[in-house]
Parts: sequence; C-alpha cells; structure tokens
Amino acid sequence: MFLRKFFCSEISVGFRIFVRDKSSWDIITGVCVERLPVVTPPLNDIQKKFKNLQWTIEVEKSLKSNHEIRKENDKKQAELLKNESIEVDLDAVSKITAQDFEDASKEELENFKFADIETEADKRGDKSTHDRCLQKHLVLVTQVKLGKDVKTILPQGVWTEGETLRQTAERALLEQCGPDLKVKFLSNAPSGFYKYKYPTEINGKIGAKVFFYYANYKAGEINKASKPNWLTRNEMTEILPEKYNKSVQSFLIEETY
Repeated sequence: MFLRKFFCSEISVGFRIFVRDKSSWDIITGVCVERLPVVTPPLNDIQKKFKNLQWTIEVEKSLKSNHEIRKENDKKQAELLKNESIEVDLDAVSKITAQDFEDASKEELENFKFADIETEADKRGDKSTHDRCLQKHLVLVTQVKLGKDVKTILPQGVWTEGETLRQTAERALLEQCGPDLKVKFLSNAPSGFYKYKYPTEINGKIGAKVFFYYANYKAGEINKASKPNWLTRNEMTEILPEKYNKSVQSFLIEETY
C-alpha cells in the first residue's frame, strides 16, 4: 500500500513537471542553412606541407606515364631516322610527337585565364545572394518577427503538437524562404541548442527553447520578403546576438582565413 502511494505520488509529480515545462516554454526549431565553398579555400601552412609531402611521395614512387613513355619512344625513332636505320617506324614518325603535344599544351595554358573569384555581388557588397565569397562558408539568415521586434537570425518556426522537430524545421523553411529553396538536412537530430527568456511573459510562456538543425544549400532562390542574407563567420558575429551566435557557431566548422 505504501509503495503504491509512493509510486502514484512520483507519477503525479512527474506529470505536473512535464505539463509545467510544456506550458512554460515555446519549443522552436531553427535551421542553419549553409552554402559550402564553391572555390577551394587557400591552404594553410600544415596543408601546404602535407601537399608537398604527397607530391614528393608521388614522384618517388610513381611509374612512368604514357606521355613519358611516348616521349622516350619518339627520341629513339628520331635517332633511328637520323642514322637512316631500317628499324625506323615511319608511321610513328609521321604522327604528332609527344613534344609537339607538350608544346601545344603549354601554349594553351599560357593563353588560359582563370575566372575572377570576386563576383558582382562582392563588388556591390550585396549580401542577399549566395553568389558571393566563393571561398568561404555562408550561412543563411532572415528577418524573423519576435513579439513586437524584428530580429535577423536563422529561419525558425514554433513546434506544433503532432510534428517532429525535423518536420517543424522543414515547415519553417518552406514558410519563410519559399518552395524554390532546396536544401539537404544532414540528420534527423538537432545539431545545437539555445534557450532564452522573454522580457515579459507572453501567452503564459516565459521563454523559448530553440533546437537548431543543420542543412546544406543545394539550389534555388529565396523569397525576398524574408529579406535573406548570406553571412560569413565574421559577419555573423557582427549581426547575430552574441549568445545566439555562439550557440550557432559551436556546431559549425571554424574558418581560419
């Protein structure tokens, strides 16, 4: 009898705590949409050393390429032709030699010009497009209404009963960014967490618990009504609230350039 009353009491207390927590906080899902670098970022010192080491090992251990073998064979045929040897292969001599191919390739390389990695958006200082800062990671932020204020943060939506957090994240992106935006979620579980209290209680809620999902940008444009911006790590530090930004950057790859 005592144990029965004890367990009933524990269940009742647990239920009250669950209901209180459920009613006291808004559950929100934020989505960190990141555009990965389009152009290879510059190598740091360690990466340069590793690259040089790999190149040295490749040169020391590699076999001769078809081009090198062909070049050596061309030299032999040229010597035989010069000495008027009967062993010369006239069909091989009449073709374009490996040296001719090498000279033509060098000429083509000298005339080739790499495209400028600075885009028109970079020149204009336009942050509303992902076609900028091609060597850096960019994170999508939008203007979200929080009470009477409008904040520039990650796209987010309030969880509703019957949804999973992942479904809330997908719905938030659709509602704020439009159907044209295509992203790839990397997991069904959140990547980060942030909690804050409201200045005053709103509809019985004392604050919000934000669960961040991480996704990679694939294609498509974003609804301009949400006033999107694609920010670098440093720009996020300047624009996002300090503690909010710290929570987001804790699950992102750190950039050192």
